[in-house]
Amino acid sequence: MSESPIRVVELFAGVGGFRLALEGKPSSKKKGFKIVWANQWEPPGTEGRQFAYRCYLQRFGHEPAEIDAYVNMDLAMALDLAQEGVWEIPEHDLLCGGFPCQDYSVARPLSQADGIEGKKGVLWWEIYRLITMKEPQYILLENVDRMLKSPASQRGRDFAIMLSSLAGLGYSVEWRVINAADYGFPQRRRRVYIYCERLTSKWDLKERINSSGVISEAFPIVTDDEGFSEMVIDKDPYRITQEFGRGLKVSPFETAGAMQGYRVVTKKTIPAYRGKRKTLGSILVDETVVPEEFFINTAELSAWEFLKGSKKIPRKNKHTGHEYIYSEGGMAFPDSPEQPSRTILTGEGGRSASRFKHVVTTPSGRYRRLVPEELEQLQGFPKGWTDVGMSDINRAFCMGNALVVDIPERLGKVIRKRHGQA
Repeated sequence: MSESPIRVVELFAGVGGFRLALEGKPSSKKKGFKIVWANQWEPPGTEGRQFAYRCYLQRFGHEPAEIDAYVNMDLAMALDLAQEGVWEIPEHDLLCGGFPCQDYSVARPLSQADGIEGKKGVLWWEIYRLITMKEPQYILLENVDRMLKSPASQRGRDFAIMLSSLAGLGYSVEWRVINAADYGFPQRRRRVYIYCERLTSKWDLKERINSSGVISEAFPIVTDDEGFSEMVIDKDPYRITQEFGRGLKVSPFETAGAMQGYRVVTKKTIPAYRGKRKTLGSILVDETVVPEEFFINTAELSAWEFLKGSKKIPRKNKHTGHEYIYSEGGMAFPDSPEQPSRTILTGEGGRSASRFKHVVTTPSGRYRRLVPEELEQLQGFPKGWTDVGMSDINRAFCMGNALVVDIPERLGKVIRKRHGQA
């Protein structure tokens, strides 16, 4: 049994979803993980855009002598300064973060570069740089499930580059697309979680997907021996950039998979969950405590109904003059309190009518938007977590950018147990 906590570096920290999941609130008695360094920066870097950073500081706090443990600057610059010796990023056992999905391609083959050079300056490669610098034992990442099939011109290329890069550093990888609502949480939010281990024993990749993996232990699936497909990932990310996925209409990467030594096994999975299920209605507050600005005036309802409804609108491309019909299907209006909510987006805040903002009806028959405390509950944060002086629009933005805290919390429990800290 290990007495020392698992040391964690948290990237793209936002308002601290991973830290809350692993370490708990400052008043929590949860043990097993300790955040030793974190980074958060909101482009373009102006003071007014750093509201998530200020929330993180207020919720977790740091003594002045420890302020370098939480760095508010572009990650590339932070790593440059670490390599120049301006500060030190501590040794850590687990690297975690939810990072944007961007183009991972590289411009030069390995034979013409020291490591992977010529890469585009995007965030995955900064994560990769930190991994090469510190070589953590574990990595836990979160991203939109679109990452498994991007870009459209080469389905699955970006994820293949990521897998090849990790395999080249000696990591074995498992992944799963998890819809939070499938495991009883009150929001339909599909995200891919990627777990990596370094210095592991040989994996049975099919078994790892079905039952023996960290993800499958935390989030069980219906197990069977059907539906697996296999491939070998190229060792050179440059060749993947040039060749992988060309001509494919769908990605070869299914909703779950495992990789070791460039060999990949993947399959589509079915969640196995029979517990209680929360709904949007389960987190709604009483209408008597909802501020008036969150209610929708009767005169504004027609605008909301139009945006939520199905439509076909003639449009013309301003550059080419091409005329076409823009169409979209209808969506529920108001949102059903009997079902898990739709996915929260960063534009959830503000009074203006929107197709994607949530609207519910109250017992008195009025229509209203969700208040920040309800958005926090849909993401598994404590009520009032972002109530630190920022605007309601920024509070909604933070929740749209966040993850469902309960998911990395469950994964963390399995990691902690396997690390010898159960």
